[in-house]
Amino acid sequence: MEAGDEALEMVVDSKDLQQQSKALDKLTDHVEDRQLDSSRVQTAMASIYASKEADLQAMRLREKELAAVKINAADIDIIANELEVDKKVAERTLREHKGDAVAAVRHLLN
Repeated sequence: MEAGDEALEMVVDSKDLQQQSKALDKLTDHVEDRQLDSSRVQTAMASIYASKEADLQAMRLREKELAAVKINAADIDIIANELEVDKKVAERTLREHKGDAVAAVRHLLN
């Protein structure tokens, strides 16, 4: 290798290193200055809270509706014994099917 070739190679390497360094600086030095907007955060939190409250209210209403369904205690025992499920599961399923034992059994068998 001649001295001129080495100089040319060093210049090429130097330019390449400079370009790589600039590209790396662009990637790593990019700082995005974001300000947290407290009113937007409060609005979002209020929305989440309202949604949670609405879900809880709907669940309470559903539980009241299910509690109002009249069911036969003998049906609970038969379903629990024959299908080998917990009595609470049998009762809940009967309530969800408005006391219809046949529909409850079909549901539990599926």
